[in-house]
Amino acid sequence: MAGEVVVDALPYIDQGYDEPGVREAAFAMVEEECRRYRPTKNYLDHLPPLNITAFETSMMHTEFDRLQNRLPMETMSMKRYELPPPPSGKLNEVGAWAECVDNSQAQLEHQAVRILNLQLMLEYCCPAWQRYLQTLSDCERIASKRLAELKQSLQEVNWQRKSLQTKGGEQLRGLEAKWVALVSHNYEIEQACCMAEEYLVTLQQQLQQYKEQIAANNDIDNFKLND
Repeated sequence: MAGEVVVDALPYIDQGYDEPGVREAAFAMVEEECRRYRPTKNYLDHLPPLNITAFETSMMHTEFDRLQNRLPMETMSMKRYELPPPPSGKLNEVGAWAECVDNSQAQLEHQAVRILNLQLMLEYCCPAWQRYLQTLSDCERIASKRLAELKQSLQEVNWQRKSLQTKGGEQLRGLEAKWVALVSHNYEIEQACCMAEEYLVTLQQQLQQYKEQIAANNDIDNFKLND
């Protein structure tokens, strides 16, 4: 694959990481890589612009505007729960009193609904809450089981990687020992060859000396015969 990086490392069997200078050499390589990486100011132009207001609602916009303008927060209005009488100028108007009566009836109905909600809560809240807790317990049990499966899978991957690296390390050590033996054997063969060549050279020199001596002796014998 294009751009694929092959990590040539066996952390379970590699040695020498704690030796002096290794850490400094690693940091030097990282610093060199950082020096060669020169990002420009526009290296994020290929990404779409960030929309930071995508999840803001109108209420959030209003609150942000209030905070930006340093305005105080509005207090909770209790006017809906008050039962004021008609204004002094409308005490004799039937319509004003009718509005007050409607308001009181609305608040009474609201309180009746609250009482009904409390009764329903007393009757159904405990079973509903128990079911909710049971649902949470089931979700927690499923998540814990999934987490245990992932941890087991991760552990199996680590054990498998360690086993493969251990076997690979044994093979590498065996091959390294074989390589050392072959190199030593080749060195011994080279030494033997050099000694044999030196011996052959010595024999050739001795043979040449013998030839020269024989030739010299023959010359002396011929000289005596001539005399």
